[in-house]
Amino acid sequence: MKHYSPTDYVNWLEEYKVRQKAGLEARKIVASFSKRFFSEHVPCNGFSDIENLEGPEIFFEDELVCILNMEGRKALTWKYYAKKILYYLRQQKILNNLKAFLQQPDDYESYLEGAVYIDQYCNPLSDISLRDIQAQIDSIVELVCKTLRGINSRHPSLAFKAGESSMIMEIELQSQVLDAMNYVLYDQLKFKGNRMDYYNALNLYMHQVLIRRTGIPISMSLLYLTIARQLGVPLEPVNFPSHFLLRWCQGAEGATLDIFDYIYIDAFGKGKQLTVKECEYLIGQHVTAALYGVVNVKKVLQRMVGNLLSLGKREGIDQSYQLLRDSLDLYLAMYPDQVQLLLLQARLYFHLGIWPEKSFCLVLKVLDILQHIQTLDPGQHGAVGYLVQHTLEHIERKKEEVGVEVKLRSHEKHRDVCYAIGLIMKHKRYGYNCVIYGWDPTCMMGHEWIRNMNVHSLPHGHHQPFYNVLVEDGSCRYAAQALHRELKSEL
Repeated sequence: MKHYSPTDYVNWLEEYKVRQKAGLEARKIVASFSKRFFSEHVPCNGFSDIENLEGPEIFFEDELVCILNMEGRKALTWKYYAKKILYYLRQQKILNNLKAFLQQPDDYESYLEGAVYIDQYCNPLSDISLRDIQAQIDSIVELVCKTLRGINSRHPSLAFKAGESSMIMEIELQSQVLDAMNYVLYDQLKFKGNRMDYYNALNLYMHQVLIRRTGIPISMSLLYLTIARQLGVPLEPVNFPSHFLLRWCQGAEGATLDIFDYIYIDAFGKGKQLTVKECEYLIGQHVTAALYGVVNVKKVLQRMVGNLLSLGKREGIDQSYQLLRDSLDLYLAMYPDQVQLLLLQARLYFHLGIWPEKSFCLVLKVLDILQHIQTLDPGQHGAVGYLVQHTLEHIERKKEEVGVEVKLRSHEKHRDVCYAIGLIMKHKRYGYNCVIYGWDPTCMMGHEWIRNMNVHSLPHGHHQPFYNVLVEDGSCRYAAQALHRELKSEL
């Protein structure tokens, strides 16, 4: 019901019919994926059916969520593909929303909204919305107002209504707000900078900052800035090197100001108020006056995504490179002409075999990126030429490849395969429980492995079905059919 306005007239019978039709269409597409795309990655043109769907997208998403929430461990294949489709749909929508958002003029609420788009794009399967995050911040504002009432019961901020953007001009009244904020955030709610686990992507996601009550300088600053502005204190973001800050003007309105007319606030450091000299002590170096200047929404988001990009490069060892891929998408949505990042994206798509889940072919995407790089920076001719050559070779290899053979247990030549994927088994010799996730009609390992594992001593030796199994300790093994029996009544 959150998608409907109380003031709108809705023909609920027609709405039900549309929802029912969308649900049936969603299940039809999910069911088709397991038959068409049985390899690890869904081909990049595999989502074209989804893009051509008619009807409200929210109904299609809702059905996918229903599939994911099905009871227990039922319909795991459907859940697997429903998750992929939902991931794709939401990221596409969020990226389009972000691009439209970046065309809007700056305003104070935009900082939070932009940060939420980044959060949503990196966590598309989580239920994250600007409305929910704003509601949590509003509850913090209420606590601040309660404390502020004890400091000054006639404070003008107490009369503000939700959504108002009035600013208080008196420094003393602003100071009272900041004192109340510091007490509520750091003493009452125990928010703090995450020094123990600084290089964790969760520190940059606003919904996680509110849940875990910790973050890094930029995310803590955005929270602090949003609360302060709702209460009438016109703080501004400062893209200070190595440590994001906020600035608070102490000069008279209309006067010519320099960096010494501001107090700088460290939201990561419990709202500590700093002078220019103390800011330099904070990072251990002298910086120019330009670095104390205010930055717009796009620059703030650039720094947030830049942090995620650095973390993505660190976490590549997980083999999925999902954070790196997501942060590259976000950065290039804001700055599409960044040559080095375009090259990195091309290398990811090609060398690492990561297939972008978009509506166009991988190799054409790589060639488009490389052509764009060549236009932007002819000096990259060598790197671009190398990647173009290998991309074209990849195209030729694809033309020659034969489709992957689907093994069917029902086929006559596989009549000796007794067990299906998904069955829970017990090893007769070692007693461990496991689940089958693949099989071969005969042992496909080399002669040395067969000899070392003493396979010849088994009934039928290597001339019997072998199974890929996932063991309860998390290990994967390859074992003969003769060594397993199906678990039924024991479970």
